[in-house]
Amino acid sequence: MALSEEEARLLHQLEQSLAAEDPDFASTLRGSKLFAHNRRIAIIAAFGFVAGLLVLFSGVTVPSVILGVLGFIMMLASAYIFLTAYRRGIGSADKEEGPGRVPPKPSGSFVDRMEERWNRRQDGDEF
Repeated sequence: MALSEEEARLLHQLEQSLAAEDPDFASTLRGSKLFAHNRRIAIIAAFGFVAGLLVLFSGVTVPSVILGVLGFIMMLASAYIFLTAYRRGIGSADKEEGPGRVPPKPSGSFVDRMEERWNRRQDGDEF
């Protein structure tokens, strides 16, 4: 169900007043800039990986060892950059944590942590 014009105007005013009073909280509600930055870097890294793959194949097609090695290094660097961006904010498995937040460190003994992991698996949650 769509909002009426009056409701949309009131909602917009509320968003503006929230952003004026507490910009950090408003940024958190809108979505983190860090999350968007990491997503952009991951997309660029994916394109870099594909470009490295093309360079690698062209190095095989045109017998050039240097071109093949350069393509492999491009692929390796792109994969590293993608994984770094993924860990920093794109791939958070827990939706409540949000991007940029660090999950709490597990406390207790090794057996307690293993039991907690077992219980999460039984509940269908991934860790």
